[in-house]
Amino acid sequence: MNAPFHTDAARGSDAAAGLPPLNLLIAAPRGFCAGVDRAIEIVEKALERYGAPVYVRHEIVHNKYVVEGLKAKGAIFVKELNEVPDDAPVVFSAHGVPKTVPAEAKRRQLLYVDATCPLVSKIHRQAERQIEKGRHIIFIGHEGHPEVIGTMGQVEPGQMTLVETIEDVDKLPFDSDEELAYLTQTTLSVDDTREVIEALEWRYPNISGPKAEDICYATSNRQAAVKELAHDCDLVLVIGAPNSSNSLRLVEVSERLGTPAKLIQRASEIDFAWLEGVQSLGLTAGASAPEILVREVVAALAERRTIHEKEITATVEKMVFKLPRQLTE
Repeated sequence: MNAPFHTDAARGSDAAAGLPPLNLLIAAPRGFCAGVDRAIEIVEKALERYGAPVYVRHEIVHNKYVVEGLKAKGAIFVKELNEVPDDAPVVFSAHGVPKTVPAEAKRRQLLYVDATCPLVSKIHRQAERQIEKGRHIIFIGHEGHPEVIGTMGQVEPGQMTLVETIEDVDKLPFDSDEELAYLTQTTLSVDDTREVIEALEWRYPNISGPKAEDICYATSNRQAAVKELAHDCDLVLVIGAPNSSNSLRLVEVSERLGTPAKLIQRASEIDFAWLEGVQSLGLTAGASAPEILVREVVAALAERRTIHEKEITATVEKMVFKLPRQLTE
């Protein structure tokens, strides 16, 4: 959820006297989604309940600032379970994990907490149901992304095929009458995914799809907010990590509309040469970026320009996900 918005008509007008003006359009919604809020709170609650250290398999979310903050509280981030001592609690990241991971944790009798986003878990259950119906799954996603690895790891090898593009669809070896279903990664470009789905449905008219769109509400909403402001901007800054799929998609959405966009992790990464000739700047943040980083960027901009802020709201989010029972009972 976004922090209360600052509505200064001209930020620091006295201190900024003589600085060139900058219209700053800030997207809403932006930043943390319900799944990220939940995952971070799970690590914090685990530290409170079990004490430090708490191990976390992979980055809990794709944001260095968040990860470093949790490290300071006693979290230890590892790549695989074999790095976790037998007597230590471990949290699985929000992106989800293959079935083999909790199976190994159970075998070792590890105390583990699953922070997989509930919307990702929903896709895991959909995959199981499609396999039970005898269908081969075409999964639309980005190869190597943790969510893709986790989802493909819900079924046996050979039961799911990954595609990223329309060209990949053209290369699929299946006959048009085979029993097929498709599912998608939650953090994809809405527009790109629609095109891939259309290609699948054209080639395989009987392919089964999910009843509702798999791309999560937060991904869709943040892309919609960028679409709302990009046309009125000379440049858009997206706060997010280079390995954050949903943040990279925000850059692409802006560029597709003809507005240049730059991905930054912190205010320190801003190259102010980008702002030469820029009169209107768009600002948003991926679903793993906290609001404090948005305000940090605004403060850095205000040192060089007289800022006129305006929030552009595409929708209001009220989604909240419950914590696992083992942390609340």
